[in-house]
Amino acid sequence: MVGNALTHALVEKGYKVIVLTRSLAAKPSIPNISYALWDVKKRSIDLEAIRSADHIVHLAGAGVMEKKWTAAYQQEIVDSRVNSAALLVATLKDHPNKVSSIISASAIGWYGEDKEMDGAGFKETDAPATDFLAETCRLWEASIEPAAVLGKRVVKLRIGMVLSNDGGALAEFKKPLRFGIASILGNGKQVISWIHIDDLCRMYIYAIENKNLEGSYNAVAPDPVTNKTFMLRLARIAKGKFFIALPVPHFVLKLMMGKRSIEVLKSARVSCEKIKAAGFDFEHPLLNSAIEELVAKR
Repeated sequence: MVGNALTHALVEKGYKVIVLTRSLAAKPSIPNISYALWDVKKRSIDLEAIRSADHIVHLAGAGVMEKKWTAAYQQEIVDSRVNSAALLVATLKDHPNKVSSIISASAIGWYGEDKEMDGAGFKETDAPATDFLAETCRLWEASIEPAAVLGKRVVKLRIGMVLSNDGGALAEFKKPLRFGIASILGNGKQVISWIHIDDLCRMYIYAIENKNLEGSYNAVAPDPVTNKTFMLRLARIAKGKFFIALPVPHFVLKLMMGKRSIEVLKSARVSCEKIKAAGFDFEHPLLNSAIEELVAKR
């Protein structure tokens, strides 16, 4: 979802984009977008793609919420991120290239649970938590950091919940609304730190173009809200008065989602002050306008 949106945003700004992919079959022919093969499990990558690149954006990783968290799938979540980053770093080390920066995805899962729920929000200097997603993020970020030793500028964007019409959490939240139901998860008090897909793409491009950016930045909007507030605002914008708010108890979520239910009930108020201080301006800083813009596009 993010890769597709970012690719088109880069092309609109005049960049040429090479997409690393596991298969060249049935790829659309679009000006200034080309495709190159890589296979992380076989540790192979198109060297010409790396040689011709000025910047690398690393977004690879198995979907965190897409499948049941079996032990095998949890390992895949970690390996798909860590091993792909390690392959990129090894390739940059072993082969001549002109890559100046690597902009890597991470996630606000780094921080774990915000138990206060009303504080100033997690900052980039906060230590990682100890749960599964936090450890995944720690390993993820650590796997790309050796590129800095090679003289590459490394930026890690800790991404919150991405709002997009093309998938992700918003699409899931919209499903019950087709039947006039606004699903409040658990008690609805857990804080959601979110970002509009357009702002996320703009932040990636900002990180590419601004050499003063280095290290970790929280990719979240400055308007975190509770799950209940989020769902009610989405319902009012999408359905007007024609909806019913329906709580979904914790035990129901656990039956439906297993271990993943812990994450949807987790509160995470995250600060975006560092990226704002670095000069980034949000086009969609407030939830209402962000949702209205996305609903209007549908």
